[in-house]
Amino acid sequence: MSLPISLIVGLGNPGGQYAETRHNAGFWFLDLLARHHGGVFKAESRFHGQTCRIHVGGHECRLLKPSTYMNRSGQSVSSLAGYFRIPQEQLLVAHDELDLPAGGVRLKQGGGHAGHNGLRDIMSALGGREFWRLRIGIDHPGDARQVVDYVLRRPSRDDAIAIEDAIDRAEGTLPDLLSGTFQKAMHRLHSAR
Repeated sequence: MSLPISLIVGLGNPGGQYAETRHNAGFWFLDLLARHHGGVFKAESRFHGQTCRIHVGGHECRLLKPSTYMNRSGQSVSSLAGYFRIPQEQLLVAHDELDLPAGGVRLKQGGGHAGHNGLRDIMSALGGREFWRLRIGIDHPGDARQVVDYVLRRPSRDDAIAIEDAIDRAEGTLPDLLSGTFQKAMHRLHSAR
């Protein structure tokens, strides 16, 4: 058994104009966790974001939605992780993933940033890449030149339903994540689709 997750960060951009865009899939996930587990987000300027705590199966977990824009997410994550002395191995970052179809979801530890500016900034701020990632599939527009516009638009109705379904499945692994049984969580997620 590994160290349990004690901080989940959802990546997204602040502001109503971004709330329903593909790039905010990480925020969607955290909003669902807070709604289902009694968390209420409040702004905390010292952590450059909104935070709350939830309790699941006897385990406590902090949730963080950075209020910095995506490419400055590391400032928020490193502030909170540093303050509470949370090691990278107990951090899960939920983010949108172009390399998975809408509705796909994968859990992994470590690896590169694959061009994702939020992950790039977190790696730089933390000085490492050993944190866990929840990769929420949003599909790819098919042309690299269209990526920026694509991620900052709302998904189609069908894609939105698929992404929400993936987020629901990911929530089902929360007891495993908070108890450190990652193989069980990965098996549940990766065999579902």
